[in-house]
Amino acid sequence: MKQDKIGKEITSKFGNQLRTRVNGIFIQDEKILMIRHLMGDDRIFWSVPGGGMNYGSDAKNNLKREFAEETGLTVEIGDFLFVHEFLRPPLHAIELFFEVKSGSGQVKLGKDPELEDNHQIITEIAWMSISELRSLPPESVHQIFWGINSLKDLGLWKGYFNFENNYLK
Repeated sequence: MKQDKIGKEITSKFGNQLRTRVNGIFIQDEKILMIRHLMGDDRIFWSVPGGGMNYGSDAKNNLKREFAEETGLTVEIGDFLFVHEFLRPPLHAIELFFEVKSGSGQVKLGKDPELEDNHQIITEIAWMSISELRSLPPESVHQIFWGINSLKDLGLWKGYFNFENNYLK
């Protein structure tokens, strides 16, 4: 699918609405599990596994489902960490971040069931160190990773955050 069509598909399925998302921070051997998304117009976006919540299912169960869909892992969800407001029009989400304590199964690249097979935006899954994350251009990495000095920093944050949502204006 062409890049401009991917952007249109993202806007059609997820854009111009406020969404509630769950996200899992899974750290193992000083690396964090990351998903690479193709966002259209040759833009990539690395973030932790996660996605939109389904009505009638609580946050932890939604996150377990998202991990299974995107990574093939069955995970144990730990503590609630923080809330981040993601705002990059046309996308706007309130994101709940949880610690992921452990996982079983083989890590494998999954897919987004909300998108057709020929419209998938999940393109890679990788365990990444802080230095690997910091080597990427800031606009291609979720804002929660901007300026952190260690992966332990992610577990120290508590509360609501809105990290530089207007950086591209």
